[in-house]
Amino acid sequence: MKIDVIGDIHGCFSQLKSLTQKLGYSWEKGIPLHPKGRVLGFVGDLTDRGPDSLKVIKTVWELWKHHGAYYSPGNHCNKLYRYFLGRNVQITHGLETTVAELNNLSHKEENHYKRMFMELYEGSPLYHILDDRCLVIAHAGIKAEYIGKKNKSVKTFVLYGDITGETLPDGRPVRRDWAKKYTGSAYIVYGHTPVAEPRIIGRTINIDTGCVFGGKLTALRYPERETVSVPSTMPYVPEKFSSFP
Repeated sequence: MKIDVIGDIHGCFSQLKSLTQKLGYSWEKGIPLHPKGRVLGFVGDLTDRGPDSLKVIKTVWELWKHHGAYYSPGNHCNKLYRYFLGRNVQITHGLETTVAELNNLSHKEENHYKRMFMELYEGSPLYHILDDRCLVIAHAGIKAEYIGKKNKSVKTFVLYGDITGETLPDGRPVRRDWAKKYTGSAYIVYGHTPVAEPRIIGRTINIDTGCVFGGKLTALRYPERETVSVPSTMPYVPEKFSSFP
């Protein structure tokens, strides 16, 4: 298969458009379609913090619904889904920007985006196993022994990473560097933890290059295993980037 997997977008629609154009996709029909039939994949965290979360939802939903795109939910996607369900979630850590966009809509328009997102979320697996088990798309990564499983431990890992239960001073969870211990045969393409440059450790590839924090939006071209990036127009926030050795 030929797929271009895009890292955490977080509402940065203009960068999504620029990146897909750089990858050779045409927006002539209002969504990115490739003339040679390549498809798009998304590692989750489509929304929150950036300026255009609803445009991103609409684009990814349409690609997923009608054009064979792959989407795996991230922790921000999970939180937005729970918000739409009416659960008691804190409208913080970026969700407030998506909620503000929704609040500017009519009730009918808001329900339209709610239905699209919930269909996308409910219709997508926790992670994708593709290309005869050679490629896995998982928001925060996945251990080799978890591939094929879907229990609570797997869900926590895929959405939040290898968390220790401790928190940093700014409230973010402390995470173990699971990629250094990964020995599986499948390539794991993931995001969640912002890094200044795409981080390739063995067969793991972190493509969250912190677009919403002023970094870049990055895609992995597969099977070529090449990364392609476009710069962000958002303010640079250096403390949001992880400095794994």
